[in-house]
Amino acid sequence: FPPQYSSTSNRREHVKTTTSPQPGFLERLSETSGGMFVGLMTFLLSFYLIFVNEGRALKTATSLAEGLSLVVSPDSIHSVAPENEGRLVHIVGALRTSKLLSDPNYGVHLPAVKLRRQVEMYQWVETEESREYTEDGQVKTETRYSYNTEWRSEIVNSRNFDREIGHKNPSAMAVESFTATAPFVQIGRFFLSAGLIDQVDNFKPLSLSKLEDPHVDIIRRGDYFYHSENPKYPEVGDLRVSFSYAGLSSDDPDLGPAHVVTVIARQRGDQLLPYSTKSGDTLLLLHHGDFSAEEVFQREQKSNSLKTWGLRAAGWMAMFMGLNLMTRILYTLVDWFPVFRDLVAIGLKAFAFCAATSLTLLTVAAGWLFYRPLWALGIGCLALVPIVLARTRVPAKKLE
Repeated sequence: FPPQYSSTSNRREHVKTTTSPQPGFLERLSETSGGMFVGLMTFLLSFYLIFVNEGRALKTATSLAEGLSLVVSPDSIHSVAPENEGRLVHIVGALRTSKLLSDPNYGVHLPAVKLRRQVEMYQWVETEESREYTEDGQVKTETRYSYNTEWRSEIVNSRNFDREIGHKNPSAMAVESFTATAPFVQIGRFFLSAGLIDQVDNFKPLSLSKLEDPHVDIIRRGDYFYHSENPKYPEVGDLRVSFSYAGLSSDDPDLGPAHVVTVIARQRGDQLLPYSTKSGDTLLLLHHGDFSAEEVFQREQKSNSLKTWGLRAAGWMAMFMGLNLMTRILYTLVDWFPVFRDLVAIGLKAFAFCAATSLTLLTVAAGWLFYRPLWALGIGCLALVPIVLARTRVPAKKLE
């Protein structure tokens, strides 16, 4: 592994304490009312997120099923078959570009679809940690600010620091990051559209071991070019530059063979373009590696499923948080009484959990109603389970 250089300077820190009077009942009630509005907006947004997600998931699944039933694989990628004009085709082959990508400032040249220059600056970074406690009837907030030097790819604005004196960063970088993209990319005789080129994102770090220092003020150490007098002990404002590439487009003795991809797209002449499905979706797929058409669609269906469940979970969490904020006013009304306060807090959390679960399932069922009515009915019945379980415990307690 190449050597990684870091700061040897001591970590600097200071503590600031602020004091404010303990909020009264009316003040806390006012804050809770504001939280109720935020909770209501979050609650309503969760319905939209869940409902739209179900429609998107079904539309994508239908399009993928349609694509799998229509896709064809040409006999050769080195000739354009007229009979496949306008059809959804499955193409597998190595990437090829018309010219090298380069950064002459650093002597970097290689055949690839994309070449990325990543620039980092050595800067001060502020870390903030707060703790709140009550003392002598007042609320005190103790905030600990610490400062350390780190390599960062974005400018850290030191003017926002609690203490800028002694921790000032430059306002701009002398060298900027950028990504160069090949204008024309081919697989055999076929040219990739811009949407496919965008999907070539398998970036790998470029080894600089065989390159020389491009300039007297630039020093190469490991896989970085340093704009620094001493890379081992950098100073604030020093730069380091690294490179990465995606889609190697020619066999290279050091980097290996040209990158192979699998594409599913519409053939128009020698162009690979988006394919519009009957459900109104588009298919324009690129996977890194050699896959059959069936494997590509299986991977896409799995990806669609993971995305769907992820958005369902996000929708449920938004609904749960919204209900918590909307019902928090009940907690505020009894927080003067410790016993009632704890019981109410537990009850509100249980209510929010059950209600969010039931409403999420009902919203999912509504999203499926016009596409898969039997599944929607089953999910709707499942949504009633938390309510039934909660109600069955009430008579049991009354009998006691």
